[in-house]
Amino acid sequence: METGIGSVDGPKGAPSGAVACPATFPASSPTFVGSPEATLGRHLARRLVQVGVGDVFAVPGDFNLTLLDYLVAEPGLRLVGCCNELNAGYAADGENLPLICIVGGPNSNDYGTNRVLHHTIGLPDFSQELRCFTPVTCYQAVVNNLDDAHEQIDKAISTALKESKPVYISVSCNLPSVPHPTFSRDPAPYFLAPRMSNQMGLEAAVEATVAFLDKAVKPVMVAGPKLRVAKAGTAFAGLVAETLPRFIGTYWGAVSTAFCAEIVESADAYLFAGPIFNDYSSVGYSFLLKKEKAVIVQPDRVTVGNGPAFGCIMMKDFLTELGKRLKKNTTAYENYKRIWVPEGQPPESEPGEPLRVNVLFKHVQKMLTGDSAVIAETGDSWFNCQKLKLPDGCGYEFQMQYGSIGWSVGALLGYAQGATDKRVIACIGDGSFQVTAQDVSTMLRCGQNSIIFLINNGGYTIEVEIHDGPYNEELTAAIETATGDKKDCLCFIEVVAHKDDTSKELLEWGSRVSTANSRPPNPQ
Repeated sequence: METGIGSVDGPKGAPSGAVACPATFPASSPTFVGSPEATLGRHLARRLVQVGVGDVFAVPGDFNLTLLDYLVAEPGLRLVGCCNELNAGYAADGENLPLICIVGGPNSNDYGTNRVLHHTIGLPDFSQELRCFTPVTCYQAVVNNLDDAHEQIDKAISTALKESKPVYISVSCNLPSVPHPTFSRDPAPYFLAPRMSNQMGLEAAVEATVAFLDKAVKPVMVAGPKLRVAKAGTAFAGLVAETLPRFIGTYWGAVSTAFCAEIVESADAYLFAGPIFNDYSSVGYSFLLKKEKAVIVQPDRVTVGNGPAFGCIMMKDFLTELGKRLKKNTTAYENYKRIWVPEGQPPESEPGEPLRVNVLFKHVQKMLTGDSAVIAETGDSWFNCQKLKLPDGCGYEFQMQYGSIGWSVGALLGYAQGATDKRVIACIGDGSFQVTAQDVSTMLRCGQNSIIFLINNGGYTIEVEIHDGPYNEELTAAIETATGDKKDCLCFIEVVAHKDDTSKELLEWGSRVSTANSRPPNPQ
């Protein structure tokens, strides 16, 4: 069933921690029962604008065409027609976002009739799609009756905002244009109460953590991906900018940046703020970390060593209070400086010499500014992009939880559509690109000016050294064109790589993950 997907950006100027959703549409006379404006379609469109949705990534079809008419007509909404639902999802989604997935459903008169319809698996049971979405959304609404449509829609959208998770709304295809009394006035603004820390628990958690870290000789602090959803980046030094004086690199076990793993894993205490410990991020569970040395801070929970644990603690509150009370300790950083060796620069290529991947990323590094963002596709681009030094303000995105190849094309579309103040650079392998390539056409239609480096190694293997492709002079010329005459255009630069070469980081990571995957069953 055709899909429209909108991701919600929180409104500006709300009280700390609150989600305030003021009406953003102009004042107008109220609509009345029987008015062609007192419809489900108009109500849903206005509610989306009200909560901060700017873009709806959609795949049109016969079940959602009437509803899409209302979304197109609503001031403040841009309908971005995507080539398929997969790319629409990648464009709108991200980690822990209040995403609203709206699908066109069967005519309300067909429910309970035992009819077999198209856009189904050929059974008279219309609940298969709902059952598919239930495990991956935090609320589901099937709107096939106007009497409770207002309530269901508002409940779904408010749940997405409160939980910062996806919700599912199915709207029967014959309902969007039908007037109903519940839609006779503009939707009243939401005001969702902020989640508050338990003050006694907060004080106890801070006290326990201060005692734990202050007795350590060489503690370290590691920032994780959940800092952003917890809105705790500023409390943890602005999402740990790489220009901070005591930033030592990216910790990723055996494939960490140089000398970072040695410092983290030899520390006698470490605080992880918002980590995700899965098989990918832990390099096949090969981290050399000990639970008794760790303080784990999640968005609403703190665990100190093997215990105690504290619930109902908001990460932002916890880090803010912790920062006021910790003693300064730079021992770990001083140890890092003692073993740190400056990275060498790749030698310049001779005229006509095959282009090496380290030279390619040397050029990418020079392109980065605070007005840039980098999107790294699943695979070797993870490791090559990890080595880039990000200037203040430079964005960086990659998807590790699911590890879907092809994710970056849709993600690039969505990121560039929302972050119009940045020029986005995407590094994508050819195997991944062919999964989702269609929506490059959507980027062109939307007038986006991203730069895509397509690293073509002729298959699903991944490169380190580029042997047969454009020479260094051609790469330089292509980048000069992309950043010069074509700076306002979408630019596509293909780099041909040897299919048998793979980075040492990917080999190490892949070997450890494969070992973890092939563990024999535990004895019964």
